[in-house]
Amino acid sequence: MIKVSVMYPNTSDANFDIEYYCNTHMTMVGSLLGDALKGSNVDHGLAGGAPGEGAPFIAMGHLLFDSVDSFQNAFGPHAEKIMADIPNYTNTQPQIQISEIKA
Repeated sequence: MIKVSVMYPNTSDANFDIEYYCNTHMTMVGSLLGDALKGSNVDHGLAGGAPGEGAPFIAMGHLLFDSVDSFQNAFGPHAEKIMADIPNYTNTQPQIQISEIKA
């Protein structure tokens, strides 16, 4: 199983509508990706590792798939629509990481 993490950097000028992201964007993503999507969750950053330190990411979305191929086949046809929705909830550019779940 793989996890696709979409991480939104927390900068001094970052804006992020977490309600829109959770209730509209992620709902749309789930419906577009269909059965290939095995699960998802959203993290909303609170703090960094040191006292008083801000979270390095304002939010993160995580999507689970059986394989990289499964992700690419499901995401590819809808990439333009999904990416076009980003300005509706943030002014940041996400960083994406694909990881293999080991434990």
